[in-house]
Amino acid sequence: MVYGIVSAAVHVLCGAALGVSAGGPVGLLVGAVVGLLVGVPFGWSVAAARVYGPDARGVALFVVDHTWSLPNTAAGALYLALHLVVGHSLDRRTSQHSCRVSLVEGVSPRYATTIGTVCAGAGPGIQRHEDVHILQARLLGPLYLPLVALNYVLFTIAPVWLLWHDHANAPINRFTRYFEIGVYPHVWNEAIAYRIQGTPPR
Repeated sequence: MVYGIVSAAVHVLCGAALGVSAGGPVGLLVGAVVGLLVGVPFGWSVAAARVYGPDARGVALFVVDHTWSLPNTAAGALYLALHLVVGHSLDRRTSQHSCRVSLVEGVSPRYATTIGTVCAGAGPGIQRHEDVHILQARLLGPLYLPLVALNYVLFTIAPVWLLWHDHANAPINRFTRYFEIGVYPHVWNEAIAYRIQGTPPR
């Protein structure tokens, strides 16, 4: 319960701080409301699923997720809120003491997706892969999402990955495969995670 309350409060305070820096008193109010709308569902999920354990690991990762890696956590909280709005379910059993919020349903039945500490649609065959993304975000903090976005842009407009891509087993023979089979599995965060677990799409 304490983790959930603190998490929600951190989101509200950060939203208010960003709002006031962007638009004075009105910005403060808008930012606080946005923080509330995003932070309360996240805090509820953290408390309901007992995401962080009471041990040293749980406390340490909660602190990291709400300080150094807060931009990733906030992005994940927004992602979680959108899932809950469309009726997706919190996976309490998988989330408990895992230091991640797991959702039963994903964005697509073919892929699991992780943003910040929120993982949607992962099963045992890909959970370690998704956990790598959570670790990457925790290590790189506010740099993580910009570096991922930059790599996607770079590999989309300058496909240097074609030099080492497995053309025989995963041919790029139509437009959608350029992104799904080409760009996506070659960006740095996915390439690392696929080395740990999973098979890139073919």
